[in-house]
Amino acid sequence: MAGERRGRIQIVVDILTEALNGSNKTRIMYRANLNFLRFERYFSDLLEKGLMAEVNSPLGRVVYRTTDKGKRFLKIMQDAEDIFSS
Repeated sequence: MAGERRGRIQIVVDILTEALNGSNKTRIMYRANLNFLRFERYFSDLLEKGLMAEVNSPLGRVVYRTTDKGKRFLKIMQDAEDIFSS
């Protein structure tokens, strides 16, 4: 896997996985190992498609969380991975 580039689907999975419990944009970007420009492209697309949503945390901060639709996507991708790895 060293030196192998991630595809679009893997990047989306990484972003949605990091946002499962709610997180700010910076943390999601760093955890998904993306630069700002690439992250912004994916991030806005995921928001637009309803896979992630902006929510207010109890401390009044804005965080982003994977929606139920995004969780269904992650489940489908995990099922597909399970099929290929068996």
